[in-house]
Amino acid sequence: MTSEHIAQQDPSNMRRLIVDFPKQAEEAAAIGEAANIKLPVASVRNIVISGLGGSAIGGDLLRSYLSGEIKVPIAVNRYYFLPHYVSDKSLVIISSYSGNTEETISSLKDAAKRKAKILCITSGGAVKRFAEQKKYPLIEIPGGLPPRAALGYSFFPTLIALSKLGLVRSKKKEIKETLALLQKKAAMYSDNTGENNSALKLAMELQGKLPVIYSSVDRFDTVSVRWRGQCAENAKMLSYGNVFPELNHNEIVGWEVQKDVMKKIHVVILRDREDYSRVQHRMEITKNIIGELAGGITEVQSEGKSLLARMFSLLYLGDWVSFYLAMLNNVDPTPVKKIDFLKNELSKV
Repeated sequence: MTSEHIAQQDPSNMRRLIVDFPKQAEEAAAIGEAANIKLPVASVRNIVISGLGGSAIGGDLLRSYLSGEIKVPIAVNRYYFLPHYVSDKSLVIISSYSGNTEETISSLKDAAKRKAKILCITSGGAVKRFAEQKKYPLIEIPGGLPPRAALGYSFFPTLIALSKLGLVRSKKKEIKETLALLQKKAAMYSDNTGENNSALKLAMELQGKLPVIYSSVDRFDTVSVRWRGQCAENAKMLSYGNVFPELNHNEIVGWEVQKDVMKKIHVVILRDREDYSRVQHRMEITKNIIGELAGGITEVQSEGKSLLARMFSLLYLGDWVSFYLAMLNNVDPTPVKKIDFLKNELSKV
């Protein structure tokens, strides 16, 4: 793949945003460390992170990452209103990159009515104005990016804020390792002529196919969702996904009748060395069942020591795969015209 082709297909330079993601993550961590977050959380019984799209995926990632540590449940809300259980004993984190997401603004007002403890993370807009008016803790992040390219800003400050509030232990060591790994991978994946570029190789395998992304449910479900979202927004192509062990109780039976369709499917299995042993056995048996039916199967192993680094190793690979798929599909990865059209039509109502 030539640099000339990339420059022609990527006029808004999504490639540069992905290359610079390690720098963004480093800056985001610094923003989190500098933030002055004071909230009475001793009585908190649940945490709800409210956002949509690229702003919500950071919440999903936090839920997955902290599920084995945090002592209160975390839920991600993608609606105009909050779950009924939200009360003054809830911590509601409002995550809107633009600050003008209508569903998130509505949920912010709902949280205020219920006297929840509120933390806002945004680059500006109505969310910032509301937070300043009500004197809610506010973490302001840089704007101007497509929300899906701002994951570092939605994830790391929130993680550090939860640490500062005493809800989870400090993650400084894990963040340091993650940043170093991302920098290493950025150099590898950005080499669009390199033979060792596994992101480009996988994109070439997925071209013209329906990607189906499988992972374990406990820690890597959100990474799978991120892969699918990036395929849609960057590469403008549909993909599908499911998680172990649930898919072994229903979906696996569907690999039977539509043989022509199944040959157009390429399965990607996201794996981690700490996947539960029974889940690892399920992955191996499932590979044997669908191996002769699918158009291809690729297993991708996470890298790194800490769970945080391993999660981001797979997530960052998915970002690059989606970018190279966009180049192979001859589409501009940045515009999301159907989303823009939808928002414009909604503004008329």
